Amino acid sequence: MVGKVSVNHNSRKFKAENVDGERSHLNVVYCNESIKKVYHKLFDEALQRYNERQTRADRRIADYYEKIRNSKQEKPFHELILQIGDKENMGAGSENGQLARKILDEYYHGFQERNPNLFVFSAHIHMDEATPHLHIDFVPFTTGSKRGLDTRVSLKQALAAQGFKGGSRGDTEWSQWVQSEKENLAAVMGRHDIEWEHKGTHEKHLSVLDYKKQEREKEVIQLEGQISEKKEEFQVLSDRVENYDKGMENLKTLEQVLDTSPEYQLPEPQGFMSAKSYRNKVAEPLVQKLKSLVKTAFIRCFEAWDSYYRLNVTNSNLHRENEGLRKTNEKLAGENENLRVQNKDYKLLRKAFGSKQMDSLLEQVKASQKSKQREKCFKNNKEER
Repeated sequence: MVGKVSVNHNSRKFKAENVDGERSHLNVVYCNESIKKVYHKLFDEALQRYNERQTRADRRIADYYEKIRNSKQEKPFHELILQIGDKENMGAGSENGQLARKILDEYYHGFQERNPNLFVFSAHIHMDEATPHLHIDFVPFTTGSKRGLDTRVSLKQALAAQGFKGGSRGDTEWSQWVQSEKENLAAVMGRHDIEWEHKGTHEKHLSVLDYKKQEREKEVIQLEGQISEKKEEFQVLSDRVENYDKGMENLKTLEQVLDTSPEYQLPEPQGFMSAKSYRNKVAEPLVQKLKSLVKTAFIRCFEAWDSYYRLNVTNSNLHRENEGLRKTNEKLAGENENLRVQNKDYKLLRKAFGSKQMDSLLEQVKASQKSKQREKCFKNNKEER
């Protein structure tokens, strides 16, 4: 699951219409911890180390769970749902349903060992719906991070630590891991003489729309990641501007020192001291010291102004890049929404006219398009001759 998840539904704090309350006592509860307590357990020490390193109060994190809950980059937790067969061949009240429960139980007991970077805090087998199925809710975390908390939430890095390295857009860490877990479930099924039937879906044309939608979602996530990086760059620039402002304050302090410190004031000549002696012993050393101080101040001031100018230019470029990313993000989000609507409409058509009839119509349209392309190609070749 990469969408919204309801732990309260899993633990039956509330029951949906498809739940048979008379069979709820058959459900299996492996664990059901509070997500907030889990965050304290996993991240409090790392959060303390992170906050101790911060020199600015506004960069400290008061509540890591709330920060992740409001984040666009990570979810507080993820859910895996597994089911064997359907209500026709693995109904919850049948003998096969009991076998499905046994297989899911055996699969679950190897889950945490296989996935040390996925902390399971809620896991249930439901026997009070049409088909037995297993819910596993987990917090993905990575350790030894050089950015942010050294132990932090990251699905991508958690799966990478377990050996799943993303490749192309269609071959992400998540897709590789899901396939691996399916194979682990299939291995348990095999020990109970149940074979995994790799069905050729009738919705092959719909899967193209699903694929496009998923790709748009990935591009949106990638763009959000780039925006986040730009925000971090902007924060670095802001820190440098703040350092410049502190430099200006230091110059003001230096000005006060020059005006008031005895070290930089001409003392009254001592009795019987000649003008030449006063100039050589008192005035000229002070003037040389002041000259050196002024030169250093001018050089640093020039460097500061130069850095400040370059920061403004870089800041303007970052602002333009962020605007471009934001517009691209909005465009992709719009395209994704259109694909979602098309996907929904297509499902309605398949439901209304039947899968076989829709597949037949689509094949006819595709054949017609290919025929037109061949005619066009033949006509172009003929004209060239």
